[in-house]
Amino acid sequence: MKLERHSKIVELIGKYEVETQDELAERLKDAGFQVTQATISRDIRELRLTKVQAGNGRQRYMVMQDPGSLNDKYIRVLRDGYLSMDMAQNILVVKTVSGMAMAVAAALDAMGFYEIVGCIAGDDTIMCAVRSVDDTIVVMDKIRKLISQ
Repeated sequence: MKLERHSKIVELIGKYEVETQDELAERLKDAGFQVTQATISRDIRELRLTKVQAGNGRQRYMVMQDPGSLNDKYIRVLRDGYLSMDMAQNILVVKTVSGMAMAVAAALDAMGFYEIVGCIAGDDTIMCAVRSVDDTIVVMDKIRKLISQ
């Protein structure tokens, strides 16, 4: 049960901008988990969640990265290789510098975006299977924000 709850928490904070323990508890209850504030607090510690600045100026929970943040390295690879992107329904097509598609696809996979099911890369093109058309728009927005940081 704990493993399922932890998995659901990681999914929820990846999908929504969860700002408070109360909001997290509500989302877990909506998903069928009965939790107390003490359980939420313990789960946050065990999962090493931290609050980070969200795009709207507010704070949200995220999984804390290890020291030397690999995420920074993935963002650098994304920035260095990225040229453009477009969507075809729930497929996100990312164009990269020649020879960089596999590295950028690996970076996208490693970032753990909930919306992305998986990526396939060629030499300069990546096709990402995304959960829905709406999620594709969300992912494109996340990538734009990462590129412009």
